[in-house]
Amino acid sequence: MNTADFLFPRDLQVTPTEIKKILIIGSCLSEIYTIRLREKWPGALIDYVLFNNASTLPPRTAEELGEYDLQYIQIPLRSVLTDGVVRIEGGDSGGSPVDWLDIGKQNITLMLEKALAYASQESMFTFVSNFIVPQGRIAASLDDYESDRDLVRVIRDLNTHLAGELKRYPHAYLADVDMIANSLGKRFFLDDIIFFYTHGAVFYPDWARHEQFPAWTAPAPGRLEPIPDVGATYENRNDEFFEAVFRQMEALYRTVKQQDMVKVVIFDLDNTMWRGQLVEHYQAGVERPYTDGWPLGIWEAVHHLRRRGIVVTIASKNDADLVVNKWDEAVDPPFIKYTDFLAPQINWDPKAENIRILLEKLSLTPRSALFVDDNPVERESVKALLPGIRAIGSDPFVVRRILLWSPEMQIAKRTEESVRREDMIKKQFAREQEKKGMSRDEFLRGLGSKVTITVLSHMEHQMFTRVFELVNKTNQFNTTGERWTLDDYRRHFARAGKVFVFAVSDRFTDYGTVGVAFVLGGAILQFVMSCRVLGMEIEVAALAKFVTMIRGDGHRGKIVASIKITESNTPCRDVFTRAGFIKIDEYTFILDESSVGASIDHVEIECS
Repeated sequence: MNTADFLFPRDLQVTPTEIKKILIIGSCLSEIYTIRLREKWPGALIDYVLFNNASTLPPRTAEELGEYDLQYIQIPLRSVLTDGVVRIEGGDSGGSPVDWLDIGKQNITLMLEKALAYASQESMFTFVSNFIVPQGRIAASLDDYESDRDLVRVIRDLNTHLAGELKRYPHAYLADVDMIANSLGKRFFLDDIIFFYTHGAVFYPDWARHEQFPAWTAPAPGRLEPIPDVGATYENRNDEFFEAVFRQMEALYRTVKQQDMVKVVIFDLDNTMWRGQLVEHYQAGVERPYTDGWPLGIWEAVHHLRRRGIVVTIASKNDADLVVNKWDEAVDPPFIKYTDFLAPQINWDPKAENIRILLEKLSLTPRSALFVDDNPVERESVKALLPGIRAIGSDPFVVRRILLWSPEMQIAKRTEESVRREDMIKKQFAREQEKKGMSRDEFLRGLGSKVTITVLSHMEHQMFTRVFELVNKTNQFNTTGERWTLDDYRRHFARAGKVFVFAVSDRFTDYGTVGVAFVLGGAILQFVMSCRVLGMEIEVAALAKFVTMIRGDGHRGKIVASIKITESNTPCRDVFTRAGFIKIDEYTFILDESSVGASIDHVEIECS
């Protein structure tokens, strides 16, 4: 397995990554990236801008910048620390040694501002690579390791500073190239075995041709002994390094675009969550299976998934009481609890049916789910009965890596909603349980539902990250199914379009930001809402307020809305008729100028 597939697994990828145009900004190493990337992705247009020191980027129009899917920036370490660091001993002595870390931090801040000028001009997905930390110790003595005079420590600290500075720029994310280098092995490509430490590029096997006769580019220096090719002395894996850098670029893009994202992971138990079978191997008088190794890795992975806002649950053919009673025996040390999993389905029913029930409770489609089971028959059965679901589990030694490192299991930024998702779902379950004992009217009036609407007119709004996440991951209540790119938002706002965003709360919980409507003049272009607030008539109440706001903006004519049928958006196909719109054809709905739409009196609405 090469480094690219090891670090950025492809096991969960369903749809291809469509990257058509990339801008690469950086030093001579970036030029090599450009050449190699053009060979790897011949169908994409790869542009390159040389960037050293704090140079000013050549002017580009908004239209030109809007054509790029992403930009990749590589700030040269040589410019950050300057060539003065080559004579580090000169600033390392005397009463006032040079503070290379401070110099580096100041230069990073300045160079980032210059390198991200295009991103500041027009919002763009931007990935900025960090610095590859030298592979040898550079301190003057053993006693100087990890001191402020140790260049290895300085460069590590500069990476931390770079990551912190990037948080000031919307849509800019760190591309951890040093991680790739550590995994592949810097000895196989990094040129600091030959070049000075801050050059930070790759070496080539045929470099010794400069020393050989006939020389490569100039008369041979006339050495006394023949010099072997560098590749004979040092094994070279440049191609593997470039492949991993490009795969990281693709993986980051898939994550920020939320392609094929997993929202729920459904675990089997026996030989998946622990070794052996609960009914056979965890009974009195039976020697317990070995508990170290991969099970502990899975247990930790469960918590990392929860931190990302990914739901974890269980579908197991087992006796539920036995599982609860024996849990602490099978999970030892007690790193995870039975209560860490939402709505476990543990019985002797078919797993596909249990998973269908789980997805229905969570208002999710099979496309958003991942099933982990050691049994190949169960995996294939679930995939056959729930088309679109993904399933893994054949090899327990790869499951953790797929769960934690796949781009489909990552999120770009943690929003308030993602942090609180598990708690909100638990309270949603409590709401549904109470609903069973009441009439629908009694239930709705007792909820105390409140909708708060905010209007966005630019991408710098603090709520934009959540809007982008919600629109690009919602499949069921999505009236067109369309995903909006940064360029789509840019064009929408340039046409004086608005985005109506709403949050919902009730006496059970605060659901956070759950809905988005794109409005242009008198047209509702798209309406997206999280399914966790379905059944409360929130969508109808919100639409009635949207109509009032559109009228308040001066639009006196008809209001038009449309539906595009997708395989997943059944829950929203009647939303406009329920809101009082007249259906003109299968896709078009109109609200006359004299109509204000439906009225929902049990939902309180306010505008922030």
